[in-house]
Amino acid sequence: MSFPVCLVTGAATGIGAATALRFAQDGWAVAINNFDDSTRAAAEAVAAQCRDAGVQTLVVDADVGDDAACRRMADAVGAKWGRLDALVNSAGTTRVIPHGDLEAIDAVEFERIYRVNLIGMFQMTRAAAPLLRERPVSAASAASVVNISSLASLNGTGSSIAYAASKGAVNALTLSLARNLAPHVRVNAIAPGMVDDGLLRRVLGDEAYGRVVEGMRENSPLKRVSQPCEIAELAWFLAARAPAMTGQVLAIENGLLLNT
Repeated sequence: MSFPVCLVTGAATGIGAATALRFAQDGWAVAINNFDDSTRAAAEAVAAQCRDAGVQTLVVDADVGDDAACRRMADAVGAKWGRLDALVNSAGTTRVIPHGDLEAIDAVEFERIYRVNLIGMFQMTRAAAPLLRERPVSAASAASVVNISSLASLNGTGSSIAYAASKGAVNALTLSLARNLAPHVRVNAIAPGMVDDGLLRRVLGDEAYGRVVEGMRENSPLKRVSQPCEIAELAWFLAARAPAMTGQVLAIENGLLLNT
């Protein structure tokens, strides 16, 4: 088999969907992780776009918070293609809770967020590691894991304290995995700021989301917010064009860190 294979979690919408399409446009076969029936139509639409780009696809329903589901998904990729060259951990969840309202957030919410954003990311990487390690290490590049973190991990902002903390932990996880999966697998993270049509739209609804976008655009030194395709482009670059990069957390936030 001459074409590389990428698995993208949370690939039905937003950054995950854009990432699946970007890899497909470069000739990668794409495994598209979908959460459940509520987003299956969207996942199938992403798969159709990828096939229109001339590549093979696989749609797999799985909750990354369930270790057995992660292992089944990795097995499905191995059964179909016998290889995995890149994993993009894009699945994530949140809930908007004001950071100053400490009583509004409890252990249940922390555990729910961590189950997907951190533990799920670890479980998925662990499940995929045997396939990733089997990819021959060449002078060109090792296999790649790209974790989608957040600006919240770097400045303690975001939709809730639990979300910011989970993404900070993602950065630490990225460093540990990069150290321990080398030399066969490179592991990096991307920390986006505001991304239009990302996770927050689904949480807030269109009207409140629109106000947030305008506020973030105004506060950004570059007077813009990012599009999912921009994050996807960086994920593809890390997997396909950055053989010397591992253990890095790359901020892509339109200059918002300059405001801190």
